[in-house]
Amino acid sequence: MPDVTSNLAMTHLVPLAAQEVDENKVTPGVLGFIVFAVMALAVWGLMKSMNKHMRKVDFKEKPGAEPVGADAAKAPERS
Repeated sequence: MPDVTSNLAMTHLVPLAAQEVDENKVTPGVLGFIVFAVMALAVWGLMKSMNKHMRKVDFKEKPGAEPVGADAAKAPERS
């Protein structure tokens, strides 16, 4: 049975491969490439900017610093 299936598939795929490119077919063209290139440059610029800003962030805590929620835990409750 695999013989019949592969033969049937080949008879359907060979005409598709033999077809020439249709000139009336819609393609992205130069405008599509320009839009893609501009978007790629924008993403590159945003990533570079983000990288610059992330380098400025200090992730290490100062020794002896209390956590942000520590003041709320020590405060007496109001009635």
